[in-house]
Amino acid sequence: MSDEDRLRFQVELEFVQCLANPNYLNFLAQRGYFKDQAFVNYLKYLLYWKEPQYAHYLKYPMCLYFLDQLQYEHFRRELANAQCAKFIDDQQVLLWQHYTRRRTRLLNEAAESVSNHQAANAPTRNTQTNGQTIQSQNVQ
Repeated sequence: MSDEDRLRFQVELEFVQCLANPNYLNFLAQRGYFKDQAFVNYLKYLLYWKEPQYAHYLKYPMCLYFLDQLQYEHFRRELANAQCAKFIDDQQVLLWQHYTRRRTRLLNEAAESVSNHQAANAPTRNTQTNGQTIQSQNVQ
């Protein structure tokens, strides 16, 4: 990959990820970028970031949702309204808060389930003492 290709990749990666920011989208809309057909075509071109070989580079996958929405004129037009961008921003924060709490809870439940399963399936050993068999679990 040439230096020019590497630079283009990095610039497009950074730009696509900026699309996850509703305030930046509002900025672009208020300055008329979404009315420029060349810019709209560029947004269509950027859809290649949805392909797995590119998407795994994204740190903010929410940008792909907004990239999809930006393909619709109505969405682009509504973004010029600061209250619309604020609403989207608020919803995004709520999603992250809910997602983080839910993910933490699910991970804790899964870890507890694995721990319980391992304890239940721990190997046992038999020991004979004065003719009596005593069964014990190996503690790990």
